Amino acid sequence: MRVQRSQIPMKTEKTVTEAIAYRRSVRIYKPDEEIDTEVVKQCLENAALAPTSSNLQLWEFYHITSKDVQKKISAACFNQPAAKTAKQLVVIVARKKLWRTRAKANLNFLKKSFGDKPIEKYDSKEKFAISYYKKLIPSLYFDFFGILGLLRYFVFFMVGLFKPAYRQVRHSDMRIVAHKSAALAAQNFMISMAAIGYDTCPMEGSDTLRIKRILGLPGSAEINMVIACGVRDPEGVYGPRFRIPFKQVYKEI
Repeated sequence: MRVQRSQIPMKTEKTVTEAIAYRRSVRIYKPDEEIDTEVVKQCLENAALAPTSSNLQLWEFYHITSKDVQKKISAACFNQPAAKTAKQLVVIVARKKLWRTRAKANLNFLKKSFGDKPIEKYDSKEKFAISYYKKLIPSLYFDFFGILGLLRYFVFFMVGLFKPAYRQVRHSDMRIVAHKSAALAAQNFMISMAAIGYDTCPMEGSDTLRIKRILGLPGSAEINMVIACGVRDPEGVYGPRFRIPFKQVYKEI
């Protein structure tokens, strides 16, 4: 983990298993215990290392440390206790419409990795990687009022009658892909926070349109979740953890 040991608020950093067990959705935070902004930022760096579809990284992380902005976002989260008592907030944003710039960034990285040579000198794997971002990604993400997505869905449906085919090609499907990647990043962040003894609460109950206006986000941006951050108050965990018995959800085939 990237957090410097001198900045960690606990004597030892938890293992992954310990951090997962420690993490709870904390609804009330200690009013007199601040958290280190730089440490939270470093945990967000860990968020950016999460798995992401096609490495497009269609996410943005808004780290809210301004008390005035926190109050506005808390109100947009209906002033629920987690938002109201949080010391800092993190807003995870899905940015599907940034696929062009993110694909271009991947292309530039690949070309640099392959070395300074003409494209005809690329081997088959290198050519496939270049083609993936130049042709396949645009064919999946480019759309026109959802019409192209429906046409793609019909084509892949017909192909799927004869062989396995990728079917998540509609506009709504690509939105879900972006949100899944953003949620994976959010989980990286929350486990990183738990590992150093900081607490979080992911919140979906919010007026996302108001939050977008507060943050100055464009209409195409979508709020994935708002995460409250702080140090748990003894009353902040509302009860013992409940999970459906593992044998009911685990299926070995």
